[in-house]
Amino acid sequence: MPLRSLIVDFNSYFASVEQLLVPELRGRPIAVVPVDTDSTSCIAASKEAKRFGVKTGTGVREAKQMCPGIKMVESRPEEYVRLHHLLTESIENCTHIEQIMSIDEAWCELTGKQRERANAEKLAKEMKEAVARVARAESPEGHRATAADALTCSIGISTNPWLAKVASDMRKPDGLVFIEQSDLPHKLHALELRDFCGIGPSMERRLKECGIRTVERMCSATEKELRNAWQSVEGARVWRLLRGEYVPREATKKRVIGHSHVLPPDLRSDAGGRAVCHRLVQKAAMRLRKAGYCAGGLQLSLRSREGKKWHDEISFTETQDTLEFLHALDVLWERRDMRGTEPKKVGITFFRMTPGKNSTPMFQVLRSDHASLCAAIDKVNLGIGRNKVYFGGAHGALKYTPMRIAFTRIPDPATEG
Repeated sequence: MPLRSLIVDFNSYFASVEQLLVPELRGRPIAVVPVDTDSTSCIAASKEAKRFGVKTGTGVREAKQMCPGIKMVESRPEEYVRLHHLLTESIENCTHIEQIMSIDEAWCELTGKQRERANAEKLAKEMKEAVARVARAESPEGHRATAADALTCSIGISTNPWLAKVASDMRKPDGLVFIEQSDLPHKLHALELRDFCGIGPSMERRLKECGIRTVERMCSATEKELRNAWQSVEGARVWRLLRGEYVPREATKKRVIGHSHVLPPDLRSDAGGRAVCHRLVQKAAMRLRKAGYCAGGLQLSLRSREGKKWHDEISFTETQDTLEFLHALDVLWERRDMRGTEPKKVGITFFRMTPGKNSTPMFQVLRSDHASLCAAIDKVNLGIGRNKVYFGGAHGALKYTPMRIAFTRIPDPATEG
């Protein structure tokens, strides 16, 4: 089977952007954090910090013990999104991007002569140079000689996107790895089960329960064994992917929109938690309208500092109305079984998503006066600047709910800041 897929993965992306834009951070172990407090966790770690074992999710206190001298840098999501668009444009100038997989990862499909190894390698090197040009252009003057070292990418090339992703992770930073048909399966044998996309802690545990403890054993397993391990047709799909086959995946439909937030210490109260939830609902509602969807349900989830968890949900007629969503939130907030505990994390999720054109008529979906109000608020915030107008329940929480970047979705700073 020919080479067909190329994955570009920007190394330690958030931390690398910070080192690119702030040259004093280059070569130093740094971690990107949501807020400047020891009670939070690292969003990302630089290449230098990773050598000490610091990674995404490491607590700040723990990171400082693991890596003395590590510098904590507050997250700047707008800059990460801005650089993302510049970098993907530079890749697109080399070849078409089939899919943006995350803010730091893109999948390109090779066509024609690009599928020959020599040409695929030449293309990968062109992409690396294109990334380096962006880095030099974005670096402050006087520091451009080392800019290309601050922001690098690893590229994996194989017969399908799944194996190309594996290849991109095999040599970091700044790697270029091929997995050709002739490399299978022996080139995979030295890897761990968790090195494959889709195998997390629970899936690894299920594989081991089925007697599949190594990648070599997984590669030699029958299609039936993998189907049983996955308990679905996904196992059969993995069986084919391991053999280098190209197996298209059906596009998924958008089913939920939501936000969650770990509360800073000074908002760990009922009033603070409620204000943050109001802000999250308003952010999600603006996203919902921009995407052209309605929602027919809202879920509220809470976790206390003591570890207690609670969630509940409410359904209603599909709508885009922020005021209706806030009313539903207030109903859920009154139901909460968390009194007497200190809230630490809150989350809201819209569900029962339907495209606007498939829902009930607009006068039932969004009252005309509410429609005008929501449209006016969106227009002001998009035109003048986010958070210029908002419903009062969120007052006091705006600076504590900055834009967050999910692994599989690029946020819009205009609507999600």
